[in-house]
Amino acid sequence: MGRLVDGKWVKTSIVTSDNEGRYDRIPRTFRKVIGPESSYSVESGRYHLYISYACPWAHRTMIYRQLKGLENHISFSVVHPDMLELGWTFEKYNGVGGDDLYGLGFLHQIYQKAQKNISTSVTVPVLWDKKKETIVNNESSEIIRIFNEAFNELTSNNVDYYPEHLKIEIDELNHLIYANINNGVYLCGFAQNQSSYDEAVTKLFKSLDHLELKLEGQRFLLGEDLTEADLRLIPTLLRFDLVYFTHFKCNIRRIKDYKNLSRYTLDLYKMKAIEETTNFDHIKRHYYYSHEIINPRRIIPHGPGEIF
Repeated sequence: MGRLVDGKWVKTSIVTSDNEGRYDRIPRTFRKVIGPESSYSVESGRYHLYISYACPWAHRTMIYRQLKGLENHISFSVVHPDMLELGWTFEKYNGVGGDDLYGLGFLHQIYQKAQKNISTSVTVPVLWDKKKETIVNNESSEIIRIFNEAFNELTSNNVDYYPEHLKIEIDELNHLIYANINNGVYLCGFAQNQSSYDEAVTKLFKSLDHLELKLEGQRFLLGEDLTEADLRLIPTLLRFDLVYFTHFKCNIRRIKDYKNLSRYTLDLYKMKAIEETTNFDHIKRHYYYSHEIINPRRIIPHGPGEIF
């Protein structure tokens, strides 16, 4: 594992912590948008996604790509699930993978191609502009907003997962879900001391308990309409019992043990755009094999075989 410093790959841990031992996620580097007020215009075939099937942040962008009918307009490449000394690679895994644009070996070379002397962590997803040969955006929460609205005229798909009348409620849910659940599982897994872990795991399960109550008597988090809040939550829930429960010590309860959250997870998983972009093999392989500081012998458990 490592990161780019002044354009050169430096082998180092990707786990960064604050002074109190809490995992401290590094902000993303590229934050441009696509649209009429941007130098990145809406064009079919111009943009390309670099993703990992293992990564929950990349998963949400792939779900949106399919939900919004962008499959024939935005191409994608998949990295190998192992993230080791040289970071994400384009080596094939069970026949899947490879850099379909340039034939490069490592994702950090894509970042170097975008900016020669860059200093950054090398993460997925990456939204790449084939015309300018640079990265448009590598912040998943912003990429899904781009997919939600920027290409509607091209696709004639006007389904809005961030509607005006629900924006305040979605934003409130997003804040809770990101801080305590999406990132919360990492705060548990990468905690550097007992107090940091205790704080994170308490917030995680308090938040899951809150969502369990919220889902009583309704299909989705905000009623009967699927929204961005659901689509930001589901990648974490799909990985929870499989990986986070054991690997990140998020083991107070499984999602399976929640009546409403388990029903909700299975209901969402049955959606074509979610099921077809979920790869449990890549997920298990990545977490158990890549995080040597947590699993130094890289033993990958056999179970569970299914989500529930």
